[in-house]
Amino acid sequence: MTAIFDRTHVRRAFSRASSSYAGAAALQRQVEAHLLESLDYLDDRVPGCVLDVGSGPAHAALAMRARWPKARIVAVDLALPMLQQAPVRAGWRDRLGLQRPVDRVCADLRALPIADDSVDVLFCNLSLQWVEDLAAAFAGFRRVLRPDGLLLCSTFGPQTLIELREAFGHADEVPHVSPFASIAEFGDALMQAGFRNPVLDREVVVHHHPDMTALMRELRAVGATNALAGRRRALTGRARFAAAAAHYAQFREPEGLPASWEWITAMAWAPQPGAPIRDGGEELARFPASAIPVRRRRD
Repeated sequence: MTAIFDRTHVRRAFSRASSSYAGAAALQRQVEAHLLESLDYLDDRVPGCVLDVGSGPAHAALAMRARWPKARIVAVDLALPMLQQAPVRAGWRDRLGLQRPVDRVCADLRALPIADDSVDVLFCNLSLQWVEDLAAAFAGFRRVLRPDGLLLCSTFGPQTLIELREAFGHADEVPHVSPFASIAEFGDALMQAGFRNPVLDREVVVHHHPDMTALMRELRAVGATNALAGRRRALTGRARFAAAAAHYAQFREPEGLPASWEWITAMAWAPQPGAPIRDGGEELARFPASAIPVRRRRD
C-alpha cells in the first residue's frame, strides 16, 4: 500500500507537542472518557494485561490502572517524549508501592512488540487516523489480544476539519488536511480482521475559534500537523495562508470560526484462534452503517 503519511513526521510532531499536549487535548479527553465508559461491558472481569496504544502521556492508562490496580498496564506510543510526560507516581497508593507502575513502551502501533494472545483489553484512542491500512492495524490488534479480549478504539471521521480542508483547497492545490476513514470503512476493516460483534458510534461536534491562526495553533499543540507524505515541504507562504484564511472567514458564526470534528468509536471482541472471518457465506460481524445516528453538538 502506498504510504499516505510520513511516519517520521508524525513521530516528530507528537514529540514536539509532548509538553503542550495535556493542556490542549480537551477533545481527546472527551472521546477518551466515552471509551472508558465502555469498560463497564467487562462486568466483573479483571484483566491480567491492558494495552493503551497511542497513549500519549498515558492519561487513559493511569485511569485504567486506578480501575484495575493489580493488572499489568502497558502504555505504547510512537513518540518517546510523550511517554516521558507520563507521571511516574500518581497518588498515595503509588507512593506506598501498593499498585503496579504503568509500563511504557516506545513503539509503532503498526508493529506492536507484544506477544501473541497476551492482552485482555486493548485501548486505542484517536491514533488510528494516522494509519493507511486499518485492516492491517486491526490484524495486529487481533494478534496480541486473547480470545474474547476487548478492543476499544476511536478515530476521526471524514467530516473532521471540513471547513479547514475547503479553505486550504481554495488556496493551494496540495492537501493540508488528512483523509479520514468513514464509519463504514472503519467497520469493514474490523470485520476483515475477524473481530466479533462490533458496536460502532459516531458523533459530530463543532468548536469555535477567533480566527484560523488560533485553530492552527491548537492543532500544533496536540501534534496534529500536516503529516501527509505528499505535503508541500516548504512552509505555507503568507499569500496562500492569507487566501485560505479569507475563504475560511465566510463560515464565521456569532461564536467564531467553526471547526467540525467527527469521531468514530468502536467496541469489538477478539475471536477464537483460527476463527474464520466469514462462515457459510455470512459475515460473522455486521452492522447497518446507514442506520447509525449522528449526534451533533455545539460548544
